[in-house]
Amino acid sequence: MQGLNPNRKIIHIDMDAFYASVEQMDNPLLRGKPVAVGGSENRGVVAAASYEARKFGVRSAISGALAKKYCPELIFVQPRFDRYKEISNKIRKIFYEYTDLVEPLSLDEAYLDVTKNKKGNPSASLLAQEIRLRILNETGLTASAGISINKFVAKIASDYNKPNGQKTVSPDEVIPFLEELPIRKFYGVGKVTTEKMYQLGIFTGVDLKSKTLDFLEKHFGKSGNFYFDVVRGIHNSEVKSDRITKSVAAEHTFDINLSSEIFMMEKLESIAISLEKRLKKYDVAGKTVTLKIKFSDFTQQTRSKTVPYFISDKGLILEIVKELLFQERMKDSVRLLGISLSNLNTEEKKFLVVQLKFAF
Repeated sequence: MQGLNPNRKIIHIDMDAFYASVEQMDNPLLRGKPVAVGGSENRGVVAAASYEARKFGVRSAISGALAKKYCPELIFVQPRFDRYKEISNKIRKIFYEYTDLVEPLSLDEAYLDVTKNKKGNPSASLLAQEIRLRILNETGLTASAGISINKFVAKIASDYNKPNGQKTVSPDEVIPFLEELPIRKFYGVGKVTTEKMYQLGIFTGVDLKSKTLDFLEKHFGKSGNFYFDVVRGIHNSEVKSDRITKSVAAEHTFDINLSSEIFMMEKLESIAISLEKRLKKYDVAGKTVTLKIKFSDFTQQTRSKTVPYFISDKGLILEIVKELLFQERMKDSVRLLGISLSNLNTEEKKFLVVQLKFAF
């Protein structure tokens, strides 16, 4: 097991309420008001929320109806992904002026390895400050940053002084920082795992650190080794600028719940067409087809089947989807359907998602 590596300099950049901030920037009437991107007060799911909305408890992934209940004054706007990508390209250019080691996590965050950078600046903190200022000046949007010796700590640190702030955790501060950290703030420790850790008397990093590797593996399986390492500042994952696509998916949330499999097949045909277009765009194929079903009570179910050959044709995908759909009777009406293809041939092709290399 490798120990703590104090020589790397990693920045985690996280755009502040990215989608909502873009909408507020483009529409002055939305500034200073609670805004939800995606969904509506009757249907759909919130994709992003402004900070004004977050004060009321509005968060991404909650239903529009619940968001409206939390915040009666909430304003819903539909996402404009072309606009978000346009701004993304501007920020990508900024990033690559500092380093070629840029690894996106999602549409609003990325890691940068600036150990060796194009500016020759030994201070990762000053580089992060400069990058954030350039993003503000060139796009009108704010970003927050975390700076440390590895991706794990940098990710946690970026959340500390949001919005429009940054936090540096230097090599000699990493261990004290992690020991004092509430376990619920550890990146990768979700709600269910947090509750389990509470039951085991683990509330902070120092509590986690007191547990043996055997104890953690007994209670958390393979993740136990991860928890054992990260609380000691050990996380040697490199910043990878060539992230490989693991799955391609398409899905749709319906205005009216579907209760008939016949109607569902009609919708799935349309979804399969969208999926095929994406597969062709990225020139990939896969072996595992997964049908995603979200019921009217918001419970979710997935059904998968793996075939011995790579497929990308919508007809072949639909044959498998139909089999999965009729695999068992529906327990309730359906509000969302999705199809994904995984187990891709990206390893054989060493496929790089060039268009998505930068994800802001």
